[in-house]
Amino acid sequence: MSPTLQLIAPAKLNLFLHITGRRSDGYHTLQTLFQLLDWGDSMSFTANTSGELHLDMAGRPLPDGDNLILRAARLLQRDGLGANIHCHKRIPIGGGLGGGSSNAATTLLALNHLWQLGLSQLQLQSLGTTLGADVPVFVGGHSAWAEGIGEQLAPVDLPTRWYLVIKPACQVHTGEIFCDSQLTRDTPPITMAAVFQGTSHNDCEAVVVRRYPEVGAALQWLGQYAPARLTGTGACIFAAFNTEAEASKIAADVPEAWQRFIARGVNVSPTLTALA
Repeated sequence: MSPTLQLIAPAKLNLFLHITGRRSDGYHTLQTLFQLLDWGDSMSFTANTSGELHLDMAGRPLPDGDNLILRAARLLQRDGLGANIHCHKRIPIGGGLGGGSSNAATTLLALNHLWQLGLSQLQLQSLGTTLGADVPVFVGGHSAWAEGIGEQLAPVDLPTRWYLVIKPACQVHTGEIFCDSQLTRDTPPITMAAVFQGTSHNDCEAVVVRRYPEVGAALQWLGQYAPARLTGTGACIFAAFNTEAEASKIAADVPEAWQRFIARGVNVSPTLTALA
């Protein structure tokens, strides 16, 4: 019987997000700092020789359209190779935490391992780019400075911080934000040193707050206690704390209408740690 591989597909935060331009193919160029978290979706993988892929979303119906997990698996699948995949979702959909991209990346890593395909990290990242701009950072498994469309990655070691993440009762669609005519698309490139000196922001934040007032309300509430920022294109917001106790104290007062969780920032993803 094939062994079952149990993995955590981690969430991420964009500690900042600058949109620096737009390419002729419609993709936006950006600068961002990806912080991986020690919290995410639980996934399990068991290889089989049926040639079929079976996906169980822990009782949830499969999302409409072509599921990213299955798309990732098909990129690697060869004749006679199959797998049973289970995914228990905790990462909110439409929250800017990279849940779908993380699921796809974890699938690439897991099946490359179980099917003994021998593909390199760079090969998997190249495949991941076809699935989504955030997939390569999860395949790389390291918090990273990113440029281009998010695929030009430089691993960084960030100080250990605890993050309180809040999700208001809305889902934000990435395409909707990037198509907004009022989105800033010409922020000048900056250096990593400037980011650590506090010279950064999220260009998507103003657009998201205008379209989703509940996100603005959450930013204002959390901003009473610590500097708060949108992650990605939203809807989740976050603030950093030095200790879990500090984050927990604020989390206890989060309005009941909003989801919340606390996670530790990590430099190496739990997926990479488990596979190593």
